[in-house]
Amino acid sequence: MEAIKILLIDADSASRNFLSTALRQQGYEVLCAASAKHGLLSAWTDRPAVIVADPILPDLAGEELAERLRAHPSTAGISLIALSSDQQPARQQSCEQAGFSAYILKSPRAMSALTDILRDVQHKQAAPPREGGLLIVFLSAKGGTGTSSLCANLAMNIAAQRPQARVAVVDLVLPIGSIAGIVGYEGSQNVVSLGKLPASATTVEFLRENLPVIQGWGFHLLAGSPDPELGNEIDVSRIEDIVLGLQQAYDYVVIDLGRSLSRISLPLIQRADLLAMIVAADRSTVTLTCTVWEYLQHKGVRPSAVYLILNRAVGLEGLTKAEAEAVIGLPIHAAVPHLAENISLANNQHHPYVANFPSDAAAIVLRESARQMQELAAALRHA
Repeated sequence: MEAIKILLIDADSASRNFLSTALRQQGYEVLCAASAKHGLLSAWTDRPAVIVADPILPDLAGEELAERLRAHPSTAGISLIALSSDQQPARQQSCEQAGFSAYILKSPRAMSALTDILRDVQHKQAAPPREGGLLIVFLSAKGGTGTSSLCANLAMNIAAQRPQARVAVVDLVLPIGSIAGIVGYEGSQNVVSLGKLPASATTVEFLRENLPVIQGWGFHLLAGSPDPELGNEIDVSRIEDIVLGLQQAYDYVVIDLGRSLSRISLPLIQRADLLAMIVAADRSTVTLTCTVWEYLQHKGVRPSAVYLILNRAVGLEGLTKAEAEAVIGLPIHAAVPHLAENISLANNQHHPYVANFPSDAAAIVLRESARQMQELAAALRHA
């Protein structure tokens, strides 16, 4: 297995020399920088697989270093590890919110913890590269957060911003789908009927040509189950194969899971280029989102691959953006203002929100969020 390249950023020369010597003895290629400035230059030009940084640096706080690395396409998806002597929980939380993948305290056990992470990165890097269209998965920890509406509207904006790209939306909300009702689709093609076809029939050409294009929305739709009884008939063994086929047929595959976190949905979440998590502002939903996120972290989902959206679906009450971030432990990328009756009106007319209210503040947020999600998903894939 080819050795991965590691960049050490640490102002302490003794710590830097000890780490670089120990890692080189393990067969890693090691680069060193004594400041954030030199570390950023090395990260962008030398393209290391992992950056290990002490967040206490003379020229830049570690949190700002992480934010700059996450904002740059070449380092957006990099494994970024904090190796710090600061034991305060608040510092660890701020580093993780800024984009550090892990936080290791400098101690006699630090080298062992670092080696475990590096070994995991090396195994992942040796895995076959992801192929096909970008996979964006929408998930919420609790119902009533507007996940399906946001999924449909953000997918529509992706399609509008990428007119040459083919965008497919897949409704995997169980036991009954919701996106068909939002976009006004009444056809018979859905995830249940597709799952009943033999694998030999659902070729790339079939998937490309037989998913209906939703007029006014610009994307192809694989609708969800039309009723709960049919939802029980879904052949779950076919789901992953269908999604893989869709990725070969389309440039973007956007999946709405609603609050469906299960053995069916977890592999899709783990394989997604980007996970869009929708959270409402009430404390119970924020707390439940924190629990779900802790579980997903244990399943290998990286913070850099999560795009957190705060949707004030029920009004202006609830936690602030900063308060929600502190509870969940992730940065909120987008905050959708309360849409009042406007979202119900758009949904009832089966229109995209930006078509009915193009100058509304929420329409601006939707457009910008769609752009950010495309860029981040692409950066993570290529990284």
